[in-house]
Amino acid sequence: MTAVKIGLQVLLVLTGLFLTLLILMHKGKGGGLSDMFGGGMSSAMGGSSVAERNLDRFTVAVGIVWFTCVVGLGLIERFSPS
Repeated sequence: MTAVKIGLQVLLVLTGLFLTLLILMHKGKGGGLSDMFGGGMSSAMGGSSVAERNLDRFTVAVGIVWFTCVVGLGLIERFSPS
């Protein structure tokens, strides 16, 4: 059980860092903090819509893995005999 817990913790940290990177790669939609820090100027120079959709899908997939790790660690802590 300890190996599973350590594996989930490592996966949680890695997916959390990668999820942060993926979220920062998204193009700003305007009107929020992205405009305050200059994100509105780069809205004319965007990538293709296919790349943006793939980035969205990849971000959701990594988010699901992250959420599964959180739930798994919670279940291990709840039902571990100690």
